Amino acid sequence: MPSREELRAFLRTATGRVGKTEISRHFGLSTDQRPALRQLMAELKEEGSIAPVGRRTVRHAANLPDMAALEVFGTDADGDPMARPIAWEGSEKPVVYMRPERAGQPALAPGDRVLARITRLGPNKYEGRTFKRIGTGSPSRVLGIFSAGLVEPVDRRSRASWIIPPGEENGAEDGELVQAEPIAGGTRERLFGPKPARIVERLGRMDDPKAVSRLVIAAHRIPDEFPEEVVQVAERARAVPLGTRDDLRDILLVTIDGEDARDFDDAVFAEPKEDGWRVLVAIADVAHYVRPKAPLDREAWHRGNSVYFPDRVVPMLPEALSNGWCSLKPDEDRGCLYVEMHFDREGTKTGHRFGRALMRSAARLTYETVQAARDAGEDAGLEQGHIARLYGAFQALLAARLRRGTLDLDIAERRVILGPEGKVASIAPRARLDSHRLIEEFMVAANVCAAEELERLHMPCMYRVHDRPSDEKMETLRGFLSGFGFSLPPSDRIRPRDFADILEKTRETPESRLISETILRGQSQAEYNPENMGHFGLALPRYAHFTSPIRRYADLLVHRALIRGLKLGDDGLTDEEAASMPDTGEHITKTERRAALAERDAVDRYLAAYMADRVGAHFPARVSGVTRFGLFVTLEENGASGIVPMNALPDDQWFHEEAAMRLVGRRTGLSFALGQEVEVRLAEAVPRTGSLTFQLLQGDPRTAGPRATSGQGTPPRGRQKITDRKPKAGKPARPGKGKRPR
Repeated sequence: MPSREELRAFLRTATGRVGKTEISRHFGLSTDQRPALRQLMAELKEEGSIAPVGRRTVRHAANLPDMAALEVFGTDADGDPMARPIAWEGSEKPVVYMRPERAGQPALAPGDRVLARITRLGPNKYEGRTFKRIGTGSPSRVLGIFSAGLVEPVDRRSRASWIIPPGEENGAEDGELVQAEPIAGGTRERLFGPKPARIVERLGRMDDPKAVSRLVIAAHRIPDEFPEEVVQVAERARAVPLGTRDDLRDILLVTIDGEDARDFDDAVFAEPKEDGWRVLVAIADVAHYVRPKAPLDREAWHRGNSVYFPDRVVPMLPEALSNGWCSLKPDEDRGCLYVEMHFDREGTKTGHRFGRALMRSAARLTYETVQAARDAGEDAGLEQGHIARLYGAFQALLAARLRRGTLDLDIAERRVILGPEGKVASIAPRARLDSHRLIEEFMVAANVCAAEELERLHMPCMYRVHDRPSDEKMETLRGFLSGFGFSLPPSDRIRPRDFADILEKTRETPESRLISETILRGQSQAEYNPENMGHFGLALPRYAHFTSPIRRYADLLVHRALIRGLKLGDDGLTDEEAASMPDTGEHITKTERRAALAERDAVDRYLAAYMADRVGAHFPARVSGVTRFGLFVTLEENGASGIVPMNALPDDQWFHEEAAMRLVGRRTGLSFALGQEVEVRLAEAVPRTGSLTFQLLQGDPRTAGPRATSGQGTPPRGRQKITDRKPKAGKPARPGKGKRPR
């Protein structure tokens, strides 16, 4: 009998629906094993891993059915439509490449909805053929640059231009960023030329210093204008009185943030005790100003979180609060919620208590200032020994983390530094200092205390949950790591320590970066949920966000729950809020992921603008992605990433070995694998879309990186044949074009 994981893996890769006959044939099962197979399939249906299709067949729950309702969201490089399922509960919607419509039928445009027959091409990739049109979804807009009567989309997935008929320009001038709506056009125009659209909004010129962030805000539909009512309420806010609050103004709490931070929502203090450490973490009392269901609260819920760009911040709260009364500025009285924690010398927590207080920050410090003071044995202008005490408590908490065995992946972030005119001056990895880790450890400890306190009080809690890797990702990781001589426990017994041990053993090896990034890609995404399932990455049974209520709505909910449970005021969590927590958790998870995509999108566009003057230059790089339509590479110099399309690879018959994460040439024996060092030439940089295109330069890649075995005849099992010749220039191979993968 196959195990659960083996049956899931088979169904995940199966094309279309399968029944017990196909499963029995694949695993070589006898008739006597049919009852056990029925029981196993029933268990997988119960847990939601597989879905019934008809009376006798099933499919993997993560796969699309044979017929699905789709909505077109963009076009590919050839102008053909791409669609996604209208109803989808998974974390990542699959992409469906739509085949051209029948002769005489108008082409599909963004927003069109169809019932389509589906053919699976690969993981999260399908080909669709329209069965029936079922209308249009919400009005779809095209964001692009207007020039010479055309709108060129800024979305790299939508490369087909849109024509603006005379009289539909809305006053737009060449070089402006605009929003356009598709309009009905003649059959001939929709079949053989750019589709017509009208300009409905002008967003400013693309040569403006803030054009990139403005573009990304519009592309991801991030709300950036506060209603006037909300602004007025924020501007009427006043200082928090002491009243019945605890008075912490004599305690030397300090804020430690980045150089460019404008809102300071956490302050810290530490001192040694006979048996260990006393640590205070004070957090801005946002709940005092943002009351449930008030205008400020509705807008904060709608936004979900702040979004950070190199040139601006789109805050969750108006500036009067985010940079004013809720910011823990030095030498100014501020309301706060605080947690006082006690740890023994090994960093194990022995107790905690929460309170509501008035505090006064003793200093606004930066990570660099604190680290420099620590390295020099100084105190950054504070009383003697203050910095040393913070680091002493940090070392104890760090030791506890190491004993716990957390998943600590140090992946360098890119920092975009802008010049006075808004142009990119430089791009460099963001430094990772012990001072960063110090604040992280203090915040993690405070967040754990918040979750524990709410459980003790039997209060609702918006947990920050992180599940273990999915069974599918575990199978991929297990196969990949086995090539390096590592094995993993069964999926239901996997722990973050298992990954941490592998990372430690390979830390000084050439494969270190490859293994680290592959493990990162194999992890699940964290989310907000009132149902606790623990935090896999931090190896914690319970965890909640408490420390950043200025920029995260989840933290504000945790504050309100603590206020209600501890009877700290009349502005605590309401019954209505508690009842709607499942919906709120889903909503703020979506806004958080939207913000992450937007921030990454902005950095990519700044990088493309920065690299535009270096087209033709050569760079050392490494392969950061392997797909059936080409390679993705990342430059060592600044972290810029781009694609090496199939037509930029040597002329060969290429096979995609998905499990080994590499492309292999049949005739030449060349191979390009994930993590391999390569040298590339920048062929194209398009700031409008944030895309970079490269060409490989090395003469014989067999001398660097993993090597494939060349051979003749049928490709080895697990390979996908991609192409027998180079595609036409500018036409990288993609699903649904040219030869189908086997």
